[in-house]
Amino acid sequence: MNYLAIRALIRNDLRIYMTDRRAMMIGVLVPILIAAFFGYVFGGNGSAEAGKIPIAVVDEDDSDVSRAIAADLAAEPLLAMQALDRTEAERRVRGGKVQVAAIIPKNFGGDATRALFSGQTKPQVELLIDPSQAMSSRVVEGLLAQHGMQEITKEAFSGASDGSGPAAGLQRGLSMPYVVATTKMTSAQKVPYSSYAHSFAGMTTQFILLAGIDAAIVLLLTRERGLWQRLRSAPLSKTQFLLARTLATTLVGLFQFVLIYAAAIGVFGVRIGGSVIGFAAIAVALCLLNATFGLMLASIGRSAAATRGIAVIATLLLVMVGGAWVPSFIFPKWLQQVSLATPTRWAVDGLDAMTWRSLGLDAALPPILVLSGSALLCLAIAIWQFRWEE
Repeated sequence: MNYLAIRALIRNDLRIYMTDRRAMMIGVLVPILIAAFFGYVFGGNGSAEAGKIPIAVVDEDDSDVSRAIAADLAAEPLLAMQALDRTEAERRVRGGKVQVAAIIPKNFGGDATRALFSGQTKPQVELLIDPSQAMSSRVVEGLLAQHGMQEITKEAFSGASDGSGPAAGLQRGLSMPYVVATTKMTSAQKVPYSSYAHSFAGMTTQFILLAGIDAAIVLLLTRERGLWQRLRSAPLSKTQFLLARTLATTLVGLFQFVLIYAAAIGVFGVRIGGSVIGFAAIAVALCLLNATFGLMLASIGRSAAATRGIAVIATLLLVMVGGAWVPSFIFPKWLQQVSLATPTRWAVDGLDAMTWRSLGLDAALPPILVLSGSALLCLAIAIWQFRWEE
């Protein structure tokens, strides 16, 4: 065995690796970034403020018991509670602004206190849930049971109730004094929730961005391989050239988008339950952002190697903070606000709204405006920074 040749090859590979400082830094920084993000989101060292589940309570009873239950839920560290009426609560659950809405019916306090001992005529609490957040509904139902039993038994044993009495009830045994009816909320009741719809929204957003970055890197490789003079010989200004590249990459992105959602619809049963026009407009705006985002990174990075490194970090940040991997409601409060500043968050929410949430065109307008505005900003930076000369 030629040990000298093997040692020389190993030394050469290590030298090449150490020479490419950007690749070396990316290989170290990316896993640190991802690990730090997920570690922080899921609790960190215990010092980070955990994300709260946004819920609503509709108190149609307005009794001492129902007010006490609402106050207990408001004090829960796991929940961010709002007191709303039924119409607004339904609207916010359908729109994904609230994960669960608990509706406490009229006469709940008195009926539940009597049912605690008799087991009869139990009132019904409605839970309106965002079907994409099944875990949240279980958490809320458990906390509601905990605080409901606490306040109902307190009322029963205080002597304020006119029921059959604690002593008689204890001989028969206590029972859960109410029942829970759960309703999954979408705007069109014939369009059931599909977890595939949400996962396709997140992954499509991520890989459309990656496709735009690939197109930008190809452009830079064209410069590095000496083909740039041919492109510059065309009777086009820098702005016209970049606009042409933007439109071409947008069309490629739309082709990719259509194929992905054709598979989602044909194989996995994803349905466009909302506005078809809104869905199409979001797709165009996302693919336009994809094209201009890649050009912007190319104009900043200047070289293929530098752009690839910047693109990896930038895309990961947009995808992670935008909620494409994990739902943004579990983020700490400050990170939820930051998430709203990322176009990926609007893209995912917009695609959700047009598919399983079954919302109308008005729900598509904010994502379209954010995505289009972000695309124009990226294009302006690309035109400003792109190096037209060799």
